[in-house]
Amino acid sequence: MPKKAKELSAVEVKRITKQGVHAVGGVAGLLLQVTSTAAHSWILRAKVGSKRRDMGLGGYPDVTLAGARDKAREMREKIQQGIDPVEERKAAREALKEDQRTRLIFDDAVVRYLTNKQHEFKNAKHFAQWGSTLKTYASPVVGNLPVSDINLNHIIQILEPIWLTKTETAKRLRGRIENVLSWATISGFRTGDNPARWKGYLDNVLPKPSKVTKVKHHPSLPAKHIYRFLSNLHKRDGAAAAALEFLILTATRSQDVRGATWSEVDLQECLWTIYEHRGKTGKEHRVPLTDGAIKFLKSLPRMAEDKYLFTAPRGGQLSDMSLSALVKRMHKADIEQGGDGYIDPKENRVAVPHGFRSTFRDWAAEDTNYPNIVVEMALAHSIGNKVEAAYRRGDLLEKRTWLMNDWIKYCNTEHKKGDVVFIREMNINNN
Repeated sequence: MPKKAKELSAVEVKRITKQGVHAVGGVAGLLLQVTSTAAHSWILRAKVGSKRRDMGLGGYPDVTLAGARDKAREMREKIQQGIDPVEERKAAREALKEDQRTRLIFDDAVVRYLTNKQHEFKNAKHFAQWGSTLKTYASPVVGNLPVSDINLNHIIQILEPIWLTKTETAKRLRGRIENVLSWATISGFRTGDNPARWKGYLDNVLPKPSKVTKVKHHPSLPAKHIYRFLSNLHKRDGAAAAALEFLILTATRSQDVRGATWSEVDLQECLWTIYEHRGKTGKEHRVPLTDGAIKFLKSLPRMAEDKYLFTAPRGGQLSDMSLSALVKRMHKADIEQGGDGYIDPKENRVAVPHGFRSTFRDWAAEDTNYPNIVVEMALAHSIGNKVEAAYRRGDLLEKRTWLMNDWIKYCNTEHKKGDVVFIREMNINNN
């Protein structure tokens, strides 16, 4: 029968300084190990199955003698029950590591998602809007919550306060949360269904956006009034007036016109190329320049140092407000002179620069026989039919040139008389 170790007191254990292992008694196999550096630690030496093992119980004096004996008794009880304490501890450590790895909080998930997707955003502004929307509305509710714990109740708590009052913002927010949680699922940080999904989830608890608020379109001018508008626009000088006319003639977006540079324009090929890094769609868009548009561009005063087609009075690019403010001034002036102004009869609001794209779209649909695909490409819209989009490799430039020629003729025709008014030479030196 093996010799039973003497049960040492706490004072006796404190006096042990000799390098090696020292039995302290109280529990069979409980040892105090002293290393060459005078470090003290507890060990339980026991047979586990067919293997003899030394199992660490912690350092001394952080773990007292009484604490070491309690731990040793617990481990011996597990061994008697057929449990390997070493393997159990190893499994617990791995489980903890896995738990820590997967407990990614929502705010950190947003950062990682945006970092991975940053090259897909159209511009820095869009990228910033994404993060800002989530920080404003989602973070206060789930920002510090692990993505694995986010459920339908959390999403409702985020969306419900703004669903009826800020419906468009709420729609975008829902989609952004869904994307972040989808990324988290694919990346292994959560499992199960996506609680931010609309179909089958949120559509059962929130009203359809289309039933909540009426879509507000950009106020536009009826096509029959475009000649009158351009006639009054011709009376105004300045870069904003020139930019607005070019916007109308090309049916392009304000941001594209204001950012247009001479390097994008090929007067010989009669082509204006809006490169992918500038356009809203993130794709290159070629705009055919008709004879009228070319004549218009050649009439613009141009200094050698000019970068933009339409330079602001203090240099650089025109602001978005410069074009909007011009339309408002023209509307006010027309009213003061006894005219009807420039009101969208459907919206009962003053037309805005972006609305002239709708004017062009309505004219093409109602007064021409051009196919829808040609008109949509002229507006740099995505093709709605995915099958057609997959096979449509060209941009129908020649057909769009015919379309834009007809548009300019229409814009410069006083319809009640049928006379064509040619675009005048412009002076934009003054505001």
